[in-house]
Amino acid sequence: MANQARKRFGQHFLTDQSVPDEIVRKLSLNASDCVVEIGPGLSALTNVLLSKLNHLYVIEIDRDLAAKLRKTHDESKLTVIESDVLDVDFSIFPTPLRIVGNLPYNISSPILFHLLKYADSVVDQHFMLQKEVVDRMVAKPGSSEYGRLSVMLQERYKMHSILDVPPEAFTPPPKVDSAVVKMLPLASDRPKPKSYDVFSKVVQQAFSQRRKMLRGVLKSYDIDWEFLNINEALRAEDLGVDDYIKLSDFILEKRLNKS
Repeated sequence: MANQARKRFGQHFLTDQSVPDEIVRKLSLNASDCVVEIGPGLSALTNVLLSKLNHLYVIEIDRDLAAKLRKTHDESKLTVIESDVLDVDFSIFPTPLRIVGNLPYNISSPILFHLLKYADSVVDQHFMLQKEVVDRMVAKPGSSEYGRLSVMLQERYKMHSILDVPPEAFTPPPKVDSAVVKMLPLASDRPKPKSYDVFSKVVQQAFSQRRKMLRGVLKSYDIDWEFLNINEALRAEDLGVDDYIKLSDFILEKRLNKS
């Protein structure tokens, strides 16, 4: 049972060994690096990481797989955290932190948003994801793939797709292509919104009707488009991250002035 993929966990086990070998090669690890792997599964990536590191932390929700990991690896080399990754407080790990993993495709976006709050402690993140999701993460303004996920993550990370992975690299093979994305947190002195909550809400509302002009979708905010030097006839997918920061800061200031 431990080796059987469970649909409720979105499990697709990586079985083509050349893929984890290539991922670890791209990581350029030092033995002393603090690395957390999300979703080790059958240890295809785990074993390669352990061969390069003094110690590795893994987060595994599957009770049987977690037990197998504890049984087959010495706890001096491997710490197994049996938990849903969305419940894990990443501030418990030593810093600076590097995070890797073959993320369950059914909850990949919630995991990415969960990790946003810990970005200041992270050196880099390398994740295997559905290729369509990676394409959205790295998409440029004006493209059909560009959306809320693109804006929210690009505000915090510089991202690159570094490896395409075919379905046959997994057991069972997923019905989609996969890719590995490299995520580098941006410096703390980057342009950033004064209120992350307002920024998030504005981006979400803008893309809720992505084919409509912004002046209609964001009408309730009474935005001075000319003052912001943003064309109100544009659509959500046409604005870059900096434009959304300007919008959210304007809305925040307007609220503060009213109070």
